Amino acid sequence: MNAYIFPGQGAQFVGMGLDLYEKYPLAQKMFETANEILDFSITDLMFEGTPEDLKETKVTQPAIFLHSVIMSKVMGDSFKPDMVAGHSLGEFSALVANGALNFEDGLKLVFQRAMAMQKACEIQPSTMAAVLGLDDAIVEKICAEIPGIVVPANYNCPGQLVISGDVDAINAACEKLKEAGARRALVLPVGGAFHSPLMEPAREELAAAIENTVFNIPSCAIYQNVPTTAVNDPEAIKANLIAQLTAPVKWTQSVQQMVADGATLFTEVGPGKVLQGLVKKIHPGAETMSAELE
Repeated sequence: MNAYIFPGQGAQFVGMGLDLYEKYPLAQKMFETANEILDFSITDLMFEGTPEDLKETKVTQPAIFLHSVIMSKVMGDSFKPDMVAGHSLGEFSALVANGALNFEDGLKLVFQRAMAMQKACEIQPSTMAAVLGLDDAIVEKICAEIPGIVVPANYNCPGQLVISGDVDAINAACEKLKEAGARRALVLPVGGAFHSPLMEPAREELAAAIENTVFNIPSCAIYQNVPTTAVNDPEAIKANLIAQLTAPVKWTQSVQQMVADGATLFTEVGPGKVLQGLVKKIHPGAETMSAELE
């Protein structure tokens, strides 16, 4: 079975999407529609912007979404997923790709999500840190013992877990994790504590937008970050999308479940190859590839 997977924040690069724009009339039309919906020229920032431009949450999230979704659309009939999944933001790309959301609504929600997360980041100084070389259970235990807010945020693959929380708690946790034998506990250059309780204001804002958006029955199941199991019901998809902002991204568990349900080939659609690397670490026997365009 072919699983299509969609990357999240961090996969952006300067010039992303320009090849699609120049080669495919459908891509050009979708990019122009995006400029109108967003009310600024995201194509200028994607094609010619600086790395700093692309790091802004309000640019990064719609840019990665656009690259992934447009790529899936220009693949035409060769895009035949048996199942889909997306890492954090990538979940929105996956939901447009499998027909649960239309393109315009998906882009609007991604932009609202980005703006809401940006606002939540400004309320309290917060950050994230990558922890390498420790069992998840040890990281969870240490986080639970630290005063303040610090929680597991991204279960990326065995031995790689990202934690999220307020700055002091993250710094304290990093020290404890190094003492416990972590190979690295490195604070990341991010705007705030994504996938933690500090995103609650963003979750509330996005919940209203998601509830007012029409979701369809998808063409195939999505393995969402929160439950990690196959989901087809539009109402359940909505609830999981809302929960995702303050809950951890369980990528390891999602991939394990997809393999258990028959996935043999994982095709990454969008910028970069980060997810292929994670899949290989989660299930070394899996075949991975980047989406191929005609």
